[in-house]
Amino acid sequence: MPLVFKYLQVFFTAMLPIVELRGAIPEGAVLGLPLVPTYIVAVLGNMLPVPFIYLFARKVLLWGRELPVVGGLFDWIYRKGEKGGEALKAKAGWGLPWALLLFVGIPLPGTGAWTGILAASILEMDFKSSALACMGGVMLAGVIMGVLSAVGLMIL
Repeated sequence: MPLVFKYLQVFFTAMLPIVELRGAIPEGAVLGLPLVPTYIVAVLGNMLPVPFIYLFARKVLLWGRELPVVGGLFDWIYRKGEKGGEALKAKAGWGLPWALLLFVGIPLPGTGAWTGILAASILEMDFKSSALACMGGVMLAGVIMGVLSAVGLMIL
């Protein structure tokens, strides 16, 4: 597979909800790509949807909750974002952007840029501080996943 397609694969994998760069960086390692360019491409791919999620996801989810067939799914996603946001708000107080950064930066299932920015949108945090916190969290998660991927490849 040509090199550009490998990087595109990493980029688009990082854009996917749930998978995000938790899957994209190990994927790049498995594809034999160097770690630093893979990290950069994965961070960019993971951050691309953030403004769109912040601006439109809350509105779409509220609208979708009323739909007959998929309303339950929309409601579940909205409640997940609301629950995550309220938990962050309760624990963080004035340090909400830092809490958001750490929430996004810990590469576990259910955390990440998609959930973090959705929670920020539902909490009506300002875009600049939530996007910066999300970017810092994505970068932190990328470093953690890069280290884990490098260690994993050395073991194998």
